[in-house]
Amino acid sequence: MNFLARRCSVLALSVAFAAPALAQDDADARTVLATVNGVEITVGHLLIAHQGLPDQFRALPPETLFDPLLEQLIEQTALMLAGEDAISLRDQMVIENDRRAAIASSVLSRAAESAVTEESLAAAYEAFVAEFDTDAPVPEYNASHIIVETEAEAQALREELDSGADFAELAREHSTDGAAAGGGSLGWFGPGVMIPEFEEAVAAMEPGDVTGPLETRFGWHLVRLDDTRMSAAPALEDIGDELAEQIRREAAQSEIDRVMQDIDVTRSMDGITPQVLGQPELLDD
Repeated sequence: MNFLARRCSVLALSVAFAAPALAQDDADARTVLATVNGVEITVGHLLIAHQGLPDQFRALPPETLFDPLLEQLIEQTALMLAGEDAISLRDQMVIENDRRAAIASSVLSRAAESAVTEESLAAAYEAFVAEFDTDAPVPEYNASHIIVETEAEAQALREELDSGADFAELAREHSTDGAAAGGGSLGWFGPGVMIPEFEEAVAAMEPGDVTGPLETRFGWHLVRLDDTRMSAAPALEDIGDELAEQIRREAAQSEIDRVMQDIDVTRSMDGITPQVLGQPELLDD
């Protein structure tokens, strides 16, 4: 049902609009805009309704949306009041489960987000670095390459390099993969990332060396080793997002554990088997 289309109500509504109108600076989320048989509709309800609209509607000016949105909430409230006593068992269970899930999600979200602070990120990073295997570092390589389709093309480019041509310029002009735009740079990589023949060639080089033509299943390469280093723990800015997500997960689980410690649970499942999940007709009135 399109909330922008004015609809004729089939119900006699008892609607009292809040008056006098408040100045914008005086309004808050609890400011009452209307009541329907005593049920309040507030600025907060209107804001939530607005946030739930599709993007193309939310892009409309507020003065276009305000009245239709408020009318929708009024009509929905009237329908709610009219249908509360006649709601089906299925709908009642849906509402109760949705409320349960929404509140639980809100509790966990607050716990998770409040746990991510500069202090907690620093502590998580310190723990990560402490567990990083610095006793068995492995070599990492920073290399660039030019890849072409034929050995003849690769050999011609190798001769240009040997005559003093710029590697990055040749890569940008001739290389056929995505690294070409960056002058052929492949960035840093460790063991197992590149195909074996490429990795073996790089491992045998010294920084500044150029090798090739080198054939792989992808084509013919000219390879330059730019630098080497031994593996080290990544910087905080490189893994901050992953650490923050870990903190959120742990905080959410801690909140569940805390709440469950203080809750009284009585399970009454005598005579109920998992097969009950195959009986949706139990929800029929």
